[in-house]
Amino acid sequence: MCCYGCQAVAQAIVDSGNAGFYRHRTAPSATGQELLPDFIRQSQVYDHPEIQKTFVRATGEHQQEAALILEGITCAACVWLNERHVSQLPGVLEVQVNYATRRARVRWDDTQIKLSDILQAIHNIGYTAHPYDPQQQQQAFERERRNQLRRIGIAGVLGMQVMVLSIALYVGDWSGMEAGFRTFFRWIGLLLTTPVLLYSGAPFFRGAWRDLRNRSVGMDVPVALGILVAFGGSVHASWTGHGEVYYDSVVMFIFFLLVSRYFELMARKRGAETLEQLSQAMPAMATRITATTNGEQQDIIPLTELQAGDTVLIKPGESVPADGTITAGESSVSEALLTGESTPLRKQQGARLIGGSINIESPLYLHVEQVGLDTVLAEILRLLEQAQNQKPAITRLADRVASWFVGIVLVIAAVVGYYWWQHAPDNWLPVLVAVLVVTCPCALSLATPTAISAATGTLMGHGLLTIRSHSLETLAQCTHVIFDKTGTLTFGTPAVSRVQCLSHLDERTVLAIAAALEQQSEHPVGKALIAAAADGKIVTANEFRNHPGAGISARIDDTPWFIGNAKFIATHTDADSEALHGDPADGSQVILADTRQAHARFLLRDTLRPEAPAIIKTLRDSGKQVLLMSGDTPSAAQQLADEAGIEDVRAGMSPADKLQQVQTLQQQGAVVVMVGDGINDAPVLAAADVSIVMRDAAHISQANADMLLLSNNLEALTGGILLARKTLRVIRQNLSWAAGYNLVALPAAALGFVAPWMAAIGMSSSSLLVVLNALRLTRSK
Repeated sequence: MCCYGCQAVAQAIVDSGNAGFYRHRTAPSATGQELLPDFIRQSQVYDHPEIQKTFVRATGEHQQEAALILEGITCAACVWLNERHVSQLPGVLEVQVNYATRRARVRWDDTQIKLSDILQAIHNIGYTAHPYDPQQQQQAFERERRNQLRRIGIAGVLGMQVMVLSIALYVGDWSGMEAGFRTFFRWIGLLLTTPVLLYSGAPFFRGAWRDLRNRSVGMDVPVALGILVAFGGSVHASWTGHGEVYYDSVVMFIFFLLVSRYFELMARKRGAETLEQLSQAMPAMATRITATTNGEQQDIIPLTELQAGDTVLIKPGESVPADGTITAGESSVSEALLTGESTPLRKQQGARLIGGSINIESPLYLHVEQVGLDTVLAEILRLLEQAQNQKPAITRLADRVASWFVGIVLVIAAVVGYYWWQHAPDNWLPVLVAVLVVTCPCALSLATPTAISAATGTLMGHGLLTIRSHSLETLAQCTHVIFDKTGTLTFGTPAVSRVQCLSHLDERTVLAIAAALEQQSEHPVGKALIAAAADGKIVTANEFRNHPGAGISARIDDTPWFIGNAKFIATHTDADSEALHGDPADGSQVILADTRQAHARFLLRDTLRPEAPAIIKTLRDSGKQVLLMSGDTPSAAQQLADEAGIEDVRAGMSPADKLQQVQTLQQQGAVVVMVGDGINDAPVLAAADVSIVMRDAAHISQANADMLLLSNNLEALTGGILLARKTLRVIRQNLSWAAGYNLVALPAAALGFVAPWMAAIGMSSSSLLVVLNALRLTRSK
């Protein structure tokens, strides 16, 4: 027996003298497991830790996050219903649904709820959810596209026959027609319309029933209601022989709405194509190299079997399957899909490769370090999807309006229908149908999601990754752009140009001490000092302490040492003030000292990015105030500002000073964009209205900003500002059109000036116009 319950039932059957049941039954009784619904049994598979490795990432202790595909989403009300329903589940911490891509990002506490419980909860309200997989989503898209084409075909072919009959009936009303022919044409119209209603119109009825069952009013409700009212009235007129029939309006409405949704489907796919391209950048297979006694063995394995520590062979033309370091070989690698940088980069032994980039010329051997959800590509996808899922203020306003607009439309339709029933009974049906159809707020719900998806995808293609969606809205309104110096306006790779010894210690010794103090630093100046001392003696330091924007202190052989700018050294040591200030023409300098005196001054030179002057000029010509804030000496900062064309220079600033300056500007009404390298400017980046970090893609997961400049090319900044302004303009155009259309169409339909077929064309055209307007953002350069 499978359980004690079955054993008790069997014992009762035998004890009652009905043991013959077991001899005469045609098949074994269903077990509890067999009676379990297929969906529940399938969803429980996703609770297995090995399965979750491919799509679930840990975000904290007992906190998990997964990307899901939702099938059955048709409008903003569906998004609202899923977000509200799932967020109310105990243990669910956050849920965001992207209408444009049909993806959901869910974060939950695995001690309170399992992923299968979340999937089942979504299934219980009429939707299907499964883990995001690019291939599976492509299959779902193709399935939806084929289904829509079949429904459009049925509605189109049969609809044309209904239109021919309708024309005959209209002409008959004008020139006269025998009653027998009129009745015959009406019944033929009913026969042809019924398949269109039951098959082509089925998605609208299913969506409406799902909404009503969940006590919500989505956009399928007025659509389904309008179709049913028109069809029911026509059936009644055909049966009684009195009144008008509207079979032509029913089939035209279904046909045009299906065509509109088909174009919307294709537009959504195009708007999110950057995300799709990134999702498919990783290869499905990898060539793993295993050392044997006879040399090496090459095994082609699925990407899911690849692990950190493996060595893989990447042949010319193949995609890099994971993040790692080249152990052998030299070749050019294209990272265009990841960073927007079209020029292939030269890579050799010791260089890092990013999964998803393409090997161009020669074979490369790669030591795998990160796979799956730990790769840079996976992090880029997560951040990009996070930005598309987040809703700017203008989007949240549109969603709130759409959520109650449908309910108001239903109330207005009922009042209008009752009025016409009382004053013009012959016209109440077409007026009611026109009101229900013409005011469906599809355009209102499509106004912002398609624009946001198209804009973030286009920016990603240019090398500017949007992390927080509010940054698009704020970037379009910025008044001040503040640049950091090192690593932002410059390449961030300064070199030691000269060493001035200020004590009895020689150059080799002071370089070794400086390198020891900077060995844990990520700042470009620290790396320059380490590089300058690479061939010298080795000194060990301990008790490190970082002073952001000022310097570093540590102990060497129990002696405190300090390295940093003149102000930092003067504060922490007794060094002679004259020794701390060199020739202003020397540019950037770093001073090494112990508690008694200064021992060396290191002079450094960095190179201005060649595109910087043109970018600064473009920003100033567009009315933006451009500032340079640097912790460097006034002479070094001014010299660079002169080269770049920046007039407002603030030098010798600590992170606290920069923060105060930004806050002062904001109090004066400025909208501040801060562009930095993200290494020691965390406070000011957090305070800025929009923070943009210039960071190599390999460090993307460590960045905390609103936007990331993956290409390390400042040209993407001006393009981003222009596209942000265009995006805001497109969203406002869409919302204005959607609101204006409904304000005009609703009174016109209520007054009887809009026929049902006109309402069908108007509503479908309105939605299509909004989507096509948003797609203009994908063509922005």
